[in-house]
Amino acid sequence: MLNAYIYDGLRSPIGRHAGELASVRPDDLAAAVLQKLLEKTGVPGAAIEDVILGDTNQGGEDSRNVARNALLIAGLPVTVPGQTVNRLCASGLGAVIDSARAITCGEGDLYIAGGVESMSRAPFVMGKAETAYSRDAKIYDTTIGSRFPNKKLIAQYGGHSMPETGDNVAVEFGITREQADLFAAQSQAKYQTAKQDGFFTGEITPIEVFQGKKLPPKLVSEDEHSRPSSTVEALTKLKPLFEGGVVTAGNASGINDGAAALLIGFETRAQNMA
Repeated sequence: MLNAYIYDGLRSPIGRHAGELASVRPDDLAAAVLQKLLEKTGVPGAAIEDVILGDTNQGGEDSRNVARNALLIAGLPVTVPGQTVNRLCASGLGAVIDSARAITCGEGDLYIAGGVESMSRAPFVMGKAETAYSRDAKIYDTTIGSRFPNKKLIAQYGGHSMPETGDNVAVEFGITREQADLFAAQSQAKYQTAKQDGFFTGEITPIEVFQGKKLPPKLVSEDEHSRPSSTVEALTKLKPLFEGGVVTAGNASGINDGAAALLIGFETRAQNMA
């Protein structure tokens, strides 16, 4: 069996919900990263066996198979297939694992794996009427959670949101509010140190954001999620999202927009390309 190796990779900046990248469609966001990755590596698009991208929503502008749509927008040949995988928060990692597995099995030489999401552009959706002339139209927000939750599943496992689940996990494992705030503050501090040390240099490719016909595109080149002012003292002043809980807007993971892609190949091919 062959060994799979990551040859190179790029990502967009990580945007906040309704932030700098909110106006960019997810397929355009992924396409920009794919295009820049091929330009950076000099690999011809026709050499790619498959493009596998993780994506959670898929029901809006993700257009069911965002990997295939994005690779075509990026200019790859129509002969290159695209596959979208969904393991929710682990979708991008699942795409990387699938690509590496395919290489070890000898199914191809070069794969592009990664993920994309635009939570800002997740649509509101309406279910179909159950009966003719029904006037019971329900609207669902697809940003987080199930689109159309199954009552049987809710009855068996509950329908808690991610913050509520965070509180449940904190209770189960004895995580205190102080520990959660300390971890969040340390995480922010580590990010700032990494940024100052140039850790992200060459990893982020700027994304062009349309500003109107009379203005040039705006280049977004830095992550939006960092909060340099985060301290334990500041975080302790925030109210929990749910009464008695430990999860706050300061110590919880945000809802983000962004895309990333890795070029993965087996050892001999990667050495030749280097």
